[in-house]
Amino acid sequence: MNKRIFDLSLAIIGVLILLPFFIIIAILIKLDSQGGVFFRQERVGKNGRVFKIFKFRTMVEKQVDKALKITIGRDNRVTKIGHFLRKYKIDELPQLINIIMSDMSLVGPRPEVPEYVQHYSDENKRIVLSVKPGITDLASIEFRNESEILSQEDNPEQAYIEKILPKKLEYYRSYVENQSLTGDIKIILRTVKAIIA
Repeated sequence: MNKRIFDLSLAIIGVLILLPFFIIIAILIKLDSQGGVFFRQERVGKNGRVFKIFKFRTMVEKQVDKALKITIGRDNRVTKIGHFLRKYKIDELPQLINIIMSDMSLVGPRPEVPEYVQHYSDENKRIVLSVKPGITDLASIEFRNESEILSQEDNPEQAYIEKILPKKLEYYRSYVENQSLTGDIKIILRTVKAIIA
């Protein structure tokens, strides 16, 4: 089966099945804090094309202009319902919309913000940005507790750029060089297992 057909079919089915659940989440977000239901942020996709990613909003809407692009431990910007949504990765589900819009795939390298893509080498840009970014991948599973890891660092952003990002890029390159539909299915199943665990 073609990867695009696989992604689009599961994304449409997922949105239809989860729609009542999405409505409940939207109500809880609105009751918990002021602001919109969705959080949209610029990310870098295939061939370096910038697009806006969909997520359920998990932070207070008004933030300092130069706020960190990463979250650290019990980040005080995260709302009460936001902590729950992040813990179970529910905030990522609206990215099914990005799949339908052809910005993303179910599985692929996670899309980074432009500021962090600037730290990719030319070779990593060529390889990693040659495919559509995904909702999940092996790096997402490995670093699912990333905010807790970074909370132990004196300079979390520097630690992300120098320690975590290079390891993620290794996973991203490995995925691009070995991708297959069977591999995608295995990663999806591992992601579900990791979230439940």
